[in-house]
Amino acid sequence: MGFVKEFKEFALKGNIVDLAVAVIIGAAFGAIITSLVDDVITPLLLTPALNAVGASDIGALKWGAVKYGSFLAAVIKFIMVALVLFSVIKGLNKFKKKEEAAPSGPTETDRLLMEIRDELRRRP
Repeated sequence: MGFVKEFKEFALKGNIVDLAVAVIIGAAFGAIITSLVDDVITPLLLTPALNAVGASDIGALKWGAVKYGSFLAAVIKFIMVALVLFSVIKGLNKFKKKEEAAPSGPTETDRLLMEIRDELRRRP
């Protein structure tokens, strides 16, 4: 088999294309989550705390010669991203469960139709 043909089969498999789409959507979703955390949630939570300690930027916080503000900002950002992602995934799972919740057995109409079918099969 030729190299080009083999590569074409590999690249156009459903799994590879699905994975590529998932990576692109994931990157876009990551940008949305990052913006939500950086531009909405973090300022809403941190502004009152920073005002209480008399700082305007969390990165400027330091203790003697140790600048711990950037580290603290990274930790807070991680916690916020994890919390937002958890909430989104939990909501999606809840939606998925509702979607998958189908009746376990046949409906009353289906049962009646099956009885009619069975009765018609019994007749000569």
